[in-house]
Amino acid sequence: MSLVIRNLQRVIPIRRAPLRSKIEIVRRILGVQKFDLGIICVDNKNIQHINRIYRGRNVPTDVLSFPFHEHLKAGEFPLPDFPDDYNLGDIFLGVEYIFHQCKEDEDYNDVLTVTATHGLCHLLGFTHSTEAEWQQVRSPSSCYPGGVWGKEAAPGPCQPPPSILTTPAETGPQTCPWKNDSDACFQHRAPQILPAECVH
Repeated sequence: MSLVIRNLQRVIPIRRAPLRSKIEIVRRILGVQKFDLGIICVDNKNIQHINRIYRGRNVPTDVLSFPFHEHLKAGEFPLPDFPDDYNLGDIFLGVEYIFHQCKEDEDYNDVLTVTATHGLCHLLGFTHSTEAEWQQVRSPSSCYPGGVWGKEAAPGPCQPPPSILTTPAETGPQTCPWKNDSDACFQHRAPQILPAECVH
């Protein structure tokens, strides 16, 4: 199924083709290439707006995931009843925030891919409850020996270590605001979340 990547910001340049090819590899490794996935790149102002509305935190962040299938257990695959249910959900990447959080020795595009993969894990029911757990999840080596971003991709399904990912944390899973809207598609969902002036 389709992978839609939209860039709704102009602060940080985004190389969509490499991001797309790396996320397609991740989708194949995870066995979810039959499901639609939306990745939306936004700036600090908009990720903060989304974070405030849906998580009650008025600060920018790196990634927010909105699962189409809300009650998956960690690592569980959705079992769609209808063709329209072959959808994992949407991942909002705070690319400006991610860019400023990169360390000198880190490649921004690799960090962006790792962060998108992290968001994808959330769509599959994985969560983390502490900053230390997030930092461990964020490391490509925690999930992919050799790193999927470079030369070697791990064979078989990639399962983040259970010790660092748990099923719904104290805050609970984020709720997809379009769950009951069967006609909703990415082009209709982004304007509902973002201020009108930000959707180009």
